[in-house]
Amino acid sequence: MKLVAVTACPTGIAHSAMAAEAIEVAARAAGHEILVEIQGAAGGPGLPPTAIAEADAVIFAVDAGVRDRDRFAGLPAVEVRTRRAIDRPGEIVDLAVQAAQAEPAKHAVISPSPMRAGAPVGASKPEQLRIWLMTGVSYMLPFVVAGGILIALGFSIGGATRVTAVKDFPVIADVLTSKLQLGALLFMIGKTAFSMMVPILAGYIAFGMVDRPGIAPGVVAGLIATQLNAGFLGGIVGGIVAGLVVMALMRIRVRGPLSKLMPVIVYPVIGTLVTGALLILVVGHPIASAQSGLTNWLTSLQGSNAVLLGIIVGAMMAFDMGGPVNKAAYAFGLASLQSGNYAVMAAVMIAGMTPPLGLALAATLRPARFTEAERESGKAAWLLGLSFITEGAIPFAAADPLRVIPSLMTGSAVAGALSMAFDAQLRAPHGGIFVLGLIDGKIGYLVAGAAGTAVTAACVIALKSLRRTTVDLTDVSPFATTEGVLTHA
Repeated sequence: MKLVAVTACPTGIAHSAMAAEAIEVAARAAGHEILVEIQGAAGGPGLPPTAIAEADAVIFAVDAGVRDRDRFAGLPAVEVRTRRAIDRPGEIVDLAVQAAQAEPAKHAVISPSPMRAGAPVGASKPEQLRIWLMTGVSYMLPFVVAGGILIALGFSIGGATRVTAVKDFPVIADVLTSKLQLGALLFMIGKTAFSMMVPILAGYIAFGMVDRPGIAPGVVAGLIATQLNAGFLGGIVGGIVAGLVVMALMRIRVRGPLSKLMPVIVYPVIGTLVTGALLILVVGHPIASAQSGLTNWLTSLQGSNAVLLGIIVGAMMAFDMGGPVNKAAYAFGLASLQSGNYAVMAAVMIAGMTPPLGLALAATLRPARFTEAERESGKAAWLLGLSFITEGAIPFAAADPLRVIPSLMTGSAVAGALSMAFDAQLRAPHGGIFVLGLIDGKIGYLVAGAAGTAVTAACVIALKSLRRTTVDLTDVSPFATTEGVLTHA
């Protein structure tokens, strides 16, 4: 058969690429032709229209909204989470074949659906909400990374206090020859990019709900949330409010020439007006108060409380390796970073680096405890871990979750706790070892990472050295769920 597939995760780097590779290998091993489109922040080439027209079925392996879903109208579809595609790709391909045999492709032409960038068919309300939030995170991350790293570089070159005091720039030649001016230039550009974090998050949460008509009301909602000091929480609520407002407007049936004006005038104007009014008059100020309380609480965390916070965010980073729990901890780090608490972001990043590093170390020290495929994954896990790509641990966790996941959580909790105890500070929201020069308290930070890596490796080796039972651990894997919806796109 001829198959097409779409994979999408919030970053478009790890989960989506791994799912795409797994599906391609499984499909070709079964004798089928397949082309895969990777969506997400990293992006990738789109599927050729001719491939979609000739396809017998489509596979959606997604954790975020699918762009331009209407292209696949009439195709039998299988929709699963990316992790199931990574864990059991052969099963997903078989489901797609069954769907195609049960209901051959019609390639129907339908009018655009207002939910074509939205949640999977048949998804529950909590699942829909998760996908809307992850869609916003997907588009927000490039702004966060670019802005955060440029700000940190500006501080590193010119000094934080002096850089933030600079208001004007001389001619370009002076900017390039003065460390202070160059640092201030980097800071200004980075601050501008970083300031778009909340508006883009809100705009693309609304986009995930109602597609393009939600972008303008959502972005404006994010800007208002920023002005009200409602921060990250305000952006999330603002994006959802914008999506719900536009969703309600789309239910209004209009015929004749006026229908042409709906997407051009009514959705952006009325949607922005109603959303903005709701944020300013109803929900904005209570959320701003909650955000302020959270900031004050973070500021008050010192000593043993800070260590406890490091343990919690560290364990969360390792629990599902790029999934919702991991992203919640990362979002907490971003909110802390935006409020001026740089210690939490440091703990979050080092805790996210140790799972793949610990497994790579374990596979190096005790190769006999791992399969050949795992040993090969271990070689790549060194670079993935150093680059703060926690998803490098997924192949190990999917194969042996009961031994691997507790080990990862233990090591990451140690790393996060030690980072907080040493009061390491990180102004860059990503980059792994490559932004080491931007970290205050480097020695303590490296000690935290080394300790977390060693604990992870020791726990994995110890648990894998126990006598194996006859239980197939993959049956209880959180990556091997029974989800999988056969639908008609």
